[in-house]
Amino acid sequence: MADFAIRFLICNIFISIITIAFLIIKKLLTNCLTSRMQFNLWFLLLFLLTVPFIPTRPAGLRHIGTLLYAWKNNAVPDAVKIAEPSSNANTYDIMGQMNDFALSVSSKIPSVVGLILFGIWIAGIIAMILSLIKSAICMHALKKSALPLQNKSVRKLYNECLDKLHIRRKIPIYSTAFFKSPIITGLFGPCIYLPIHLISDFNTTDMKYILLHELQHYKHKDAAAGYLMNIASVVYWFNPLIRAALKRMHDDRETACDISVLMILHENEYVNYGNTLINFAEKISFAPFPFITGISSGMRQLKKRIAGISSYKNPSVFFRLKGLAVCAAITASFIFGAAQMLPAYAAEQLHYNWNISPEKIKTVDLSAYFSGYDGSFVLYDSNNDTWQVYNMEYATLRTPPESTYKIYDALLGLEKGIITPANSYMAWDNSVYPFKEWNTDHDLYSAMQFSVNWYFEEIDKQLDAAAIQNYVRKIRFGNEDINPGIYNYWLQSTLKISPVEQVRLLEELHNNKFGFKPENVNAVKDSICLFSSENESFYGKTGTGRIDGQNVNGWFVGFMETNDNTYFFATNIQNNSGATGSKAAEITKSVLSIV
Repeated sequence: MADFAIRFLICNIFISIITIAFLIIKKLLTNCLTSRMQFNLWFLLLFLLTVPFIPTRPAGLRHIGTLLYAWKNNAVPDAVKIAEPSSNANTYDIMGQMNDFALSVSSKIPSVVGLILFGIWIAGIIAMILSLIKSAICMHALKKSALPLQNKSVRKLYNECLDKLHIRRKIPIYSTAFFKSPIITGLFGPCIYLPIHLISDFNTTDMKYILLHELQHYKHKDAAAGYLMNIASVVYWFNPLIRAALKRMHDDRETACDISVLMILHENEYVNYGNTLINFAEKISFAPFPFITGISSGMRQLKKRIAGISSYKNPSVFFRLKGLAVCAAITASFIFGAAQMLPAYAAEQLHYNWNISPEKIKTVDLSAYFSGYDGSFVLYDSNNDTWQVYNMEYATLRTPPESTYKIYDALLGLEKGIITPANSYMAWDNSVYPFKEWNTDHDLYSAMQFSVNWYFEEIDKQLDAAAIQNYVRKIRFGNEDINPGIYNYWLQSTLKISPVEQVRLLEELHNNKFGFKPENVNAVKDSICLFSSENESFYGKTGTGRIDGQNVNGWFVGFMETNDNTYFFATNIQNNSGATGSKAAEITKSVLSIV
């Protein structure tokens, strides 16, 4: 609930930005669209408002995500079954050389803020719902007091209007002393209610226009739109921009209904229809009940409706086709823009868009090694330019890099001259840390071995946020989103990366595709070397994400050099607890022994 409240708040910022852009575009294109098209465009806004509530895919359906991803990239996930884990695997004994130190990140403060926001939001919704219930009860009482229409002249005119609009359904019509405005209400059982004062002042022309207006609401299913608008106003009660937009949608609905009436009238009747609205302006008022539609509106909107009626011309076929093309373009742009801005928070899934030929990918079944964990293993064979991937969905899922980012932070410090390959020493400031290995002086090699946070934080403190941001963008590290207010921004913060991107970065680091100084690149590689012999060398770095004392995100990334090839790998595991970098390294060790 707390996390949802924070995500929902952030989504509202994006929604407000998109809504403003939508209103501007809609205003600029007013003369290119019919009134009904202008109203129908508002359903894009209603669609946008549903995005924050799109559910996260259940764990049991995650394998479907893998199939969909493969289908999207024209790859058939023909998984290769790997042998069961063996305790006798023959590989490097590197586990004793790695230290998996991680500080816990507290989620209590965000949770408290989130809970407060969630409580306020729910309280507002309850208040809005109670208001709707009160209105519904009152509406029900007024409807019970209504009587079937007795005036034969009005009923005859009503039947003529039904025939004119080719409506075969016999919609009940009532007279009532308690409504000031004619209305049509009911989604599945619509009924029309006419105020007695309009019947007593019966004028054939005016009554015909009023009845046609109400029946046009029925014909275009405007009641359903009214329900959607009221639901949206309840859920987004706190957002004044959304509420104002919904008010505009209501006004456009009435304008569209006016034009629908004009389209079945003769041109010499347009003025009379406008006069009907003016004549009844003082006798009708905006309907006080939700879920109903009627001819009434505020005086400001009434002036706009009169202006629209006075300038109305029957649109040509070319104008309609042009309007349809414009609507299609706006719809496509709107959906694309919303898709780019919102899914990260809507579904809590942000994936790397991996553009690669499916022929280069072989999916492997390593589920036996990942028992009890969600996650992925990715291996890249540089000589053959081929990939082996376990769990395609998680292979592209971006998560915080944890301490694996220290590989690149070290390279940044070397490139900026904060440390050098020959002199990377930093003095401990006597702050007490929870790991004794941190409470001493360090150089790059010992800081990397013991994953000393303060060492790498000191590198960042000697740089400004712009320099760090530019560097992250230059090497294209994951989503490139750093939080300049937090020095350990790689720990359960905004910076995120996928296993596929980890492997890509390691390959670029190994081959110095960044164009950095070779001696700096070599210094970083040396700092993560875990094993070296005449024929092969093994490099790696762990990372652990800990929230409220629970290890939830484990990484092990690196590469293996042989005399004739280099293999790059990344393993990520996730769970509510027990997901550590050392566990990811253990899984990697087992997998590399048999792939």
